[in-house]
Amino acid sequence: MKFKDHIRNMFAVYCREFKMVTHDVGIILFFMFLPLAYPIIYSLIYNPELVKDVSMVVVDHDRTALSRELVRKMDACDQAHVIGYATDLGDARRAIDSHKAYAILEIPEGFARKVGRNEASNAVMYCEMSLLLRYRGFLVASTNVMQEFSSELMTENIDRIAPLAETIATGDLLPVHNVSMGNIRNGFDSFIMPGVLILILQQCIVLAVGMAGGAQRESMRLTGYCSDNLAPSVFLTMVAQMLCYLTILVIPIIFMLHYVPLIFRFPMAGDALEIFAFILPMIFASFGLGFAFQSVVTERETVFVLWVATSLVFLLLSGLIWPMYDMLPVWRWLAGICPSTWGVEGFVKMNANGASLSQVSGPYLNLWILAVVWWVLGYCSRRWVVRPALMKLSSR
Repeated sequence: MKFKDHIRNMFAVYCREFKMVTHDVGIILFFMFLPLAYPIIYSLIYNPELVKDVSMVVVDHDRTALSRELVRKMDACDQAHVIGYATDLGDARRAIDSHKAYAILEIPEGFARKVGRNEASNAVMYCEMSLLLRYRGFLVASTNVMQEFSSELMTENIDRIAPLAETIATGDLLPVHNVSMGNIRNGFDSFIMPGVLILILQQCIVLAVGMAGGAQRESMRLTGYCSDNLAPSVFLTMVAQMLCYLTILVIPIIFMLHYVPLIFRFPMAGDALEIFAFILPMIFASFGLGFAFQSVVTERETVFVLWVATSLVFLLLSGLIWPMYDMLPVWRWLAGICPSTWGVEGFVKMNANGASLSQVSGPYLNLWILAVVWWVLGYCSRRWVVRPALMKLSSR
């Protein structure tokens, strides 16, 4: 067959596939609704990223000037707001249960006396855990206050022992300035959402291609799919279908990877063209995974079951919430064959930390290798599983 004939067949497959896809609500749902709506929904869940002036109550068993000074410093923090004192822990628990407060600071009796003796004295913080952002805010506030409080007490002790040393040891003896590279606001949204965007992109591609495969096996009367939507070459059919899907996905991909971080002010330190160049092999690998996925999708509804079953697995294997170095070898191997794992690693480094394409050459090379591997597996799936099944259906 001549080259022009191949191009003509590919164009015919492209046109038929485009018409069929645009008339299938389920596939459009994965191609348009997921990449456009899901990033917005997930970003809004964790926005605002930081919580401020969260209510807390104090149980002060010491009732000294030093304990009141500690409470005043806690109330001065951006993260916490002291709404009052409770007589005991039971009274404070009732404030937590009624959602009037979300944390309890308990100062034990003898707090000031132990501090005056240079003994360790502990103040206990209890946090309500319905929202981890509140817990994180109280943790940061209590840590900063205790550090500043300890520094002031140490300065007073030094001045009491050697008065002239005050001119040397004033303020914080060991100042600590925390700058989170790639996440200046220290927000949970800025931490997790860039990686989640890559996971959403992979899931959209894999599930939409899988649903298209399942729809082709169903009756033409129900779905509009026909086995005639195949060129003589399996590979060229796959290429034409991928180009069709990419045509639909171009705008959602740009919106998801560029405009969503722009709207929610996620870190955007990388070069946009280099980022899209990095994402390209991950898109190819995801299409190959989707074509291989078609061998197990016999009905369109099967995709929704597999979607629920695989989303959490891909999230765990991505390295976002479970570091790869801490995984067992079998899980590390499974993570390595997922395009999203390397896509998340490279995208976060480029978008959040400003890495160039050459600095993420490892994940970039792995994505091209996965693209080849998954396309070979996808070809085998289409050639020896999907295509014979379609031909069998068309002969009925």
